[in-house]
Amino acid sequence: MNLSRIAVAGGLALSSIVLFSGTAFAHVTVQPQGEAAKGGYATVNVKVPNERDNASTVKIEVNFPTDHPLASVMPQPVAGWKAEVTKGKLAEPLELHGKKIEEAVTKVTWTADGAKIGPGQFQQFPLSLGQLPEDADQLVLKAVQTYDNNEVVRWIEESKKGADAPQNPAPVLKLSAAADDHHGGGAATDDKADDKAEGKADAKATHAEAAASSDTTARVLGVIGILVGVAGVAFGVLAGRRRSA
Repeated sequence: MNLSRIAVAGGLALSSIVLFSGTAFAHVTVQPQGEAAKGGYATVNVKVPNERDNASTVKIEVNFPTDHPLASVMPQPVAGWKAEVTKGKLAEPLELHGKKIEEAVTKVTWTADGAKIGPGQFQQFPLSLGQLPEDADQLVLKAVQTYDNNEVVRWIEESKKGADAPQNPAPVLKLSAAADDHHGGGAATDDKADDKAEGKADAKATHAEAAASSDTTARVLGVIGILVGVAGVAFGVLAGRRRSA
């Protein structure tokens, strides 16, 4: 009976670790490639994981804030997906490179066209954004994810300071300090500046890969430690029974 209880407890502990490690990073997010500087341009990835084990993602919509409109939003082609850019009329025109812009992108929608995001998979959708606002620290890009079983998940909840993390948080693009030329990494014209920006991006990518690898290793070692601990306790119980017999 004791051995059975130990085995059950060990199984529950292991299941909890696997469960939480799998869902902790299962939100739709937006991540810049390099820097996203205020007043500049940036390339970002909208990362869409599949949270379901019995359905595939077939559509993703990303909405852009109207209080900080972006005149330029261009999706990079993704194989097996059709991208549609929706624009809306601005209450006040924007000035961009000496031209008056009277409409801005309000939404980008990707619809499966021969591809899906299956269970246990994710897909990245690259976007070129600009000109980023100079009077904001972040952009909240609310997203809507649709599965092939008609389930819809709305990633639209904004995090509030001092409150618990929302269940379906909206993707947030953090903006860094404005560059000296107010164009950000995407509009550099000097070769040295380009090389420096690329070096920073490579370093960040390497650091991110190393961190991800360390995190995965730590999880694996943690699971192995639990399994070894459970096996050790079970062995001790059996040995004690044999000595008593």
